[in-house]
Amino acid sequence: MTEYSEQLLKKPLREGWLNRFQVLALLAITLVAIICQFYLPRLIPNTEFLEIPLLLTIYFGLMRQNQLSALFFGAFVGLAQDSLSHLPLGMYGIAKTLVGYFAASVSMRFDVDNVLVRFTLTFFFFFFHQFFYWMMRRALLGQVVPLDPQKILLQALLNAVVAVPLFMILDRMKLSGS
Repeated sequence: MTEYSEQLLKKPLREGWLNRFQVLALLAITLVAIICQFYLPRLIPNTEFLEIPLLLTIYFGLMRQNQLSALFFGAFVGLAQDSLSHLPLGMYGIAKTLVGYFAASVSMRFDVDNVLVRFTLTFFFFFFHQFFYWMMRRALLGQVVPLDPQKILLQALLNAVVAVPLFMILDRMKLSGS
């Protein structure tokens, strides 16, 4: 027998069910986050900087360490977010697809359970997302959108600060389900 088939034989059936349950729970949380992203700034002023769907995309990519599933998850999140925005369908989809893919790629090289690594990667991926989104709006849509690097860096810092406890909560949810 090969090592892979031995792992399949040794893996309990319950683990596969829990894994699917965790993915479904993450999808439900993501849908709630996408809806809240559009309504939260109306209820609580000065929260428009929060990009919770992006943080969930980063978390999924870092924890799954599977580029294909992170790519599809990023596309799902981005297209769901596009459906609620006023911009053409696919702008957030492309940006979040790339973030999910690169987050999964990076997670294979680094210890993503370290809080400092998570903070740094979230900061970087937020900046990457915002820059790539700005670049696509200019190149694909021909819109003249100003780029304010100081504002983006501040928002990246604030999202990274929010991401650390959010990731810890999601880790606890994952551990309690296992």
